[in-house]
Amino acid sequence: MEPSNQSCVSEFVLVGLTYTPEVQPLICSLFLTMYFVTILGNMLIILAVVSDSRLHTPMYFFITNLSFTDICISTTTIPKLLVNIQSQDQSITYRGCMSQVCFVLIFGGLESCLLAVMAYDRYVAICQPLRYTVIMTQCFCVLLVLLSLTISTMNALLHSLMLLQLSFCTKQNISHFFCELVQVIKLACSDAFVNTLLIYTVTSVLAGVPLAGIIFSYTKIVSSILKISSAQGRNKAFSTCGSHLSVVCLFYGTAFGVYMSSAVADSSIKNIVSSMLYIVVPQMLNPFIYSLRNREMKQAVRHLIFSVILSSS
Repeated sequence: MEPSNQSCVSEFVLVGLTYTPEVQPLICSLFLTMYFVTILGNMLIILAVVSDSRLHTPMYFFITNLSFTDICISTTTIPKLLVNIQSQDQSITYRGCMSQVCFVLIFGGLESCLLAVMAYDRYVAICQPLRYTVIMTQCFCVLLVLLSLTISTMNALLHSLMLLQLSFCTKQNISHFFCELVQVIKLACSDAFVNTLLIYTVTSVLAGVPLAGIIFSYTKIVSSILKISSAQGRNKAFSTCGSHLSVVCLFYGTAFGVYMSSAVADSSIKNIVSSMLYIVVPQMLNPFIYSLRNREMKQAVRHLIFSVILSSS
């Protein structure tokens, strides 16, 4: 029997989280709090950098782009989840699901590329300090961000267009709290071998190349830092990289956990928990990592908060 066209299914059902009356308030409060903290924290980072001229440097330019990306990732998934919980309707339209897949891929890929760009920025700052202002010009920084966005967008469009070729015969249940590419492909009633092969091939390249660049950059950075004679100089050099390295470990560590958990066991609960650690938690913690470990950022955030309080009083 030939599979039906994808137009036969008009919506999917997100059954990853239970919406029973007993746990609904807890789940809603948890995700609402995490979303609020993510938006507030990242907006504070962006406004602090924009309002403080001392932070108008390449490093903080990349941090603001990372914060904006974190806001976009969370906004792509959490609001729809909150609406479903409140309405006790777990459905998502076919178009809405395809759009969610595409935007998650765009902003997830952009974050990976931005982390690699930030590692390169730290490499130039520590290994080639005399040439830093010559290399990391404003035009070059903007070009790096645009290149990262272009790569992630092309990747997302490639996967999304291939996904649109699949057929979904009936109303389908997605064992997740958002439309995740792998989970949606599993529901196809047409042959998805090419889609699966594409996921492993492209993901290996787009995740492996930035990660290799980060490892290479930090290998050079550590080698240069160890050559510094004074302990104070070494500590200062390490402190400039500590925040970024923490974010890298958080992002790639949780992402690696997602794919390992899905490979070892096809458990919907494990996939949901690991995906939360990948798609929700890093975006919430990134502002705290940068603000708590960076003296200049803490001063800028403090000054911004005091300015807002004084202007409102």
